[in-house]
Amino acid sequence: MPKIILCLLITLALPLQAAPQERADWAAEFAAQDAVGTIVVVDERVPNKPITWVHNQERAAQRFSPASTFKIAHTLMALDAGAVRDEFQVFLWDGVEHSFAGHNQDQNLRSAMRNSTVWVYRGFAKEIGEAKARDYLQRLDYGNADPSVEQGDYWIDGKLAITAEEQIEFLQRLYRNQLPFTIEHQRLVKDLMIVEADRNYILRAKTGWEGRYGWWVGWVEWPSGPVFFALNIDTPNRLSDLPKREGITRAILATIDSELK
Repeated sequence: MPKIILCLLITLALPLQAAPQERADWAAEFAAQDAVGTIVVVDERVPNKPITWVHNQERAAQRFSPASTFKIAHTLMALDAGAVRDEFQVFLWDGVEHSFAGHNQDQNLRSAMRNSTVWVYRGFAKEIGEAKARDYLQRLDYGNADPSVEQGDYWIDGKLAITAEEQIEFLQRLYRNQLPFTIEHQRLVKDLMIVEADRNYILRAKTGWEGRYGWWVGWVEWPSGPVFFALNIDTPNRLSDLPKREGITRAILATIDSELK
């Protein structure tokens, strides 16, 4: 199917979204955490009337390496390519020590997603290969769809890049099982993304960190509909900055809830 037709079908399938509304008040949440970045939030809880809010529109349209947020798409690619059978397949740790203790053990898909276990996904990338990865990325319309890299992992060290706005569009299609993969695989990946849940909501999300900047992307499922978010911040203090990703996002989502009550 020609890409222009595929993009048109995807556009028609998604709710019509109004122009983003800049939220100057959200700057206070970034300032409180001494952070510089952007966040895009799309609230679809009112049927057929999604609302899009943004802090720092210019940065929201700037592409960055997806880092470990790419594990969402990468897992779909690995399942489709047969690099992994299901969430129960075990990947044996080779004994090489990594800086994060959660990586120093056998893994399955669920633990690899939760711990952002790079060595598992490095194996997927090797099995899939660059040519097939490029084809998947183009079919997904994922950022610039470029998996080339001189050295390292293409989703961290390579040319692959995506905007916060594009992250939202990708997540919306996944939420609706509209990506070019089987529904079973899309449902499995959404299950792997669950961070927390109670009687009233489910939070599905994935962190990412390139070193200089970090991501937190996902959505909250409410009985009335989903609220999508994609946050990207600079991390000059490296590991000590990482908790700010969730802190800022949760504070902003809380302001939205209070406005609707």
